[in-house]
Amino acid sequence: MSQSSLALQHSRCGRRHRLAGLLAGAAAAWLVACLAHAQSPSYEEGTHYERLPVPVETQGQDGVEVVEVFSYACYYCYSFQPLVEQWLDGLAEDVDFRRVPAVFSEPWRQLARLFYAAQALGVLEAVHQPIFDAIHRRGRDLTNMAEAAALFEEAAGVDEGTFQDALNSFSVETRVQQSVAAGKAYRITGTPTLIVNGKFRIDSRMADGQVGMLKVADFLIEAERAAAVEE
Repeated sequence: MSQSSLALQHSRCGRRHRLAGLLAGAAAAWLVACLAHAQSPSYEEGTHYERLPVPVETQGQDGVEVVEVFSYACYYCYSFQPLVEQWLDGLAEDVDFRRVPAVFSEPWRQLARLFYAAQALGVLEAVHQPIFDAIHRRGRDLTNMAEAAALFEEAAGVDEGTFQDALNSFSVETRVQQSVAAGKAYRITGTPTLIVNGKFRIDSRMADGQVGMLKVADFLIEAERAAAVEE
């Protein structure tokens, strides 16, 4: 074979290798894009979550606020808690998470008082899950304040007098009233419900379950971060 033939063959072989490399690179890029899309699902307003007609002012000035509206009386809130706690473990520092008890009835109002009394006493972390467990696993009536006082002493070492003073304080009553107002502003019709940045409402029906609620919340948190950067 002549030298010119060898050179031509070598040139063609090189072009084939370069073309194969380009095709492989394009395929890899397409696969990465597909995986990214699969890992970051897109959720639609009106389908997976709702926008509040009137935004509600958030408590923090920076970051993204997520509010869980719940009640100790609500079994679905009870079942939601392990998922929320696991989600909170991986939450970024710029996300401000807080809970607001819903007040749909007098018994729910009494349980909201327990929540705010625990906050005032600095024992919310110690009694939050035990309150849920007492109601939904042991059938205890914590709208009976003597029964509630006993639980606070069992779970957090708070004596009955201290508990009653906090429970009947003006600050606790004020916070319960604020919860009532927040529920109306958020247009809450059921629990648990998540509110993202005072703008978006997520429930399990629209989000296709409780796990879906947290996925939609993650999506909206990212959207709010992106919007803040663009401002």
